[in-house]
Amino acid sequence: MARFSGVMGRLVVGAVFVALLAGCVTTTDSRFAREADRDKAIRSYIELATAYLGQGNVERARVHLDRALELDNDSAEANAVLGLIQQSQGDMGLADASFQRALKSKPDYTRGRVFYGAFLFGQDRFTDAKVQFQRASQDSGYPERASVYFNLGMTEERLGNIEAAESAYLRSVDLSRGEVQSLLALSRVLVEQDEFEEAARYYSRLTSVMQRNPNMRHSPESLLTGIRIARHYNDRDRESSLALLLRNEYPESEEYKRYKVLISDVQ
Repeated sequence: MARFSGVMGRLVVGAVFVALLAGCVTTTDSRFAREADRDKAIRSYIELATAYLGQGNVERARVHLDRALELDNDSAEANAVLGLIQQSQGDMGLADASFQRALKSKPDYTRGRVFYGAFLFGQDRFTDAKVQFQRASQDSGYPERASVYFNLGMTEERLGNIEAAESAYLRSVDLSRGEVQSLLALSRVLVEQDEFEEAARYYSRLTSVMQRNPNMRHSPESLLTGIRIARHYNDRDRESSLALLLRNEYPESEEYKRYKVLISDVQ
């Protein structure tokens, strides 16, 4: 069954359409044809590298990526994937340089900026990650903009900016039309700010989505969030039901430990 987890962007490589002209081919036409073929080859190698990387086959991914880089060492897309490969191998300094090289080559490469922001977040460089996610969020044409705002919300939380995190999560909810991770994160930060009426509203949307999808089940985080809302409204039946799930399914979780502290404080 599916549970809630972090959001990570996927590399999408655009298709290249090459016009094949019949008849006599001039020198200029030949040059453009060669350039088009070269661009198509680069994209094909990047697609293969990305597919292998997604399967965990780093060696095969690197083989195809090296071919792309041989054709264009400044390719922003290739350097971004190189950064992902180096990151997966623990070469953080090299990965950082590759991401920066990608963005220097193509400053408007939003997906590469998202990759770099995620890398920086993983290195606990939250201020730097925030810069990358903020810039990525400004690209109104980026197809995964909701995920960018979700990542920005997580980053703002790590920086202690709860109101800014709430704003980012709300934007993610609006853009995704109610994606479960965004609904949960927004509900949780609203609870943390004692905004229980709004928290209950978004949490209700979350549970409605879950009820429509039999493959979804509660995470420890969603259970504790629901428990805190139920306690605020003195809904003891709801609290007991969620607490039982938390105890039975996640007895070793941090959320269950926090719940036990919560009820011991009242007692």
